[in-house]
Amino acid sequence: MRIDIITVLPELLESPLNHSMMKRAQSKGLLEVHVHNLRKWAVNEYGQVDDYQYGGGAGMVMMCQPLVNAIEELSEQRNYDDVIYLTPDGQTFDQKIANYLSLMGNLLIICGHYKGIDERIREHFVTKEISIGDYVLSGGELGAAVLVDAIGRLIPGVLNDETSALFDSFQDNLLAPPVYTRPADFRGWKVPDILLSGDPKKVDEWRTEQSVKRTRERRPGMLQNEE
Repeated sequence: MRIDIITVLPELLESPLNHSMMKRAQSKGLLEVHVHNLRKWAVNEYGQVDDYQYGGGAGMVMMCQPLVNAIEELSEQRNYDDVIYLTPDGQTFDQKIANYLSLMGNLLIICGHYKGIDERIREHFVTKEISIGDYVLSGGELGAAVLVDAIGRLIPGVLNDETSALFDSFQDNLLAPPVYTRPADFRGWKVPDILLSGDPKKVDEWRTEQSVKRTRERRPGMLQNEE
């Protein structure tokens, strides 16, 4: 899988993409992530990629020409399954979207900045608009890092245990159950006996019960949606 990211601040993506699971995914050749500085396609020698918005108002807008040049040049090299724009008014990112995108071959992500991008880019080039939550960030770079991590870890071979991702929160519309590790008794706080029973069937039943209980207590809307 290959993910290309267009941004005006590529340095913000260096750390998230070069450590932990994302580093492993790339070193194994399972995932390619290429970050492109939009200023490469700037409209002048000063590196300009933004301008004042028509109609007045505070904040600059990312211009059409640099983005069009970047998108078209990259699209000449490969076909993208989706061109994604990260924006607060996009579809809220969730596990189902992550699962869907993890099956793609090539993705192009546009990181907004300032007041966003010229609407004509959204109308003519963007195929999917995504928000990572109902709040506003300084730019789309952190959102892009979230997408890449959530998508990349689902690629077969990235995680040491292939089944690990299947039991993450939200995969089956339930939150994950409580987890414990050694020692079995710490300061008198004991691990539930069922987890020490050695009976896989009973352990699975307990985990399902705990997932439902935790979801009902913390995110009841998830159960209502399932119904």
